[in-house]
Amino acid sequence: MTGGVVWDPADPAEVVARRVVDAAFQVHRALGPGLLESVYQACLCRELVKQGVAYRSQVALPIKYEGLVIDGGLRIDLLAADLVIVEIKAVEQILPVHRAQLLTYLKLAELRLGLLMNFNVAVIRDGIRRIVR
Repeated sequence: MTGGVVWDPADPAEVVARRVVDAAFQVHRALGPGLLESVYQACLCRELVKQGVAYRSQVALPIKYEGLVIDGGLRIDLLAADLVIVEIKAVEQILPVHRAQLLTYLKLAELRLGLLMNFNVAVIRDGIRRIVR
């Protein structure tokens, strides 16, 4: 989790993020590491439905540049309640480029909070990064 930012239970994005993290714990507890990102994404979507969290999957993210709107082929893995971007990974380790990708998505989407989740870890707590723009 990103240090220096205090969790605010009155902030709707923070409430959604907490539910997404809870859902990730459920998925990882049931499946463990070693599967494809698409499997974790499908199961995370199922958990979000169970928790009553609205989400959109594989959301197109246009690039706005000097008055133009460009389809760059970018896709947000999950957009929870139109407030929190969730980027799902199943990699050996999170790299700086993964964090940079999420920060760029937050900027382009004009959102503040994102979760970078790597399911390819022994303990899911070690695979979750909270990114604030």
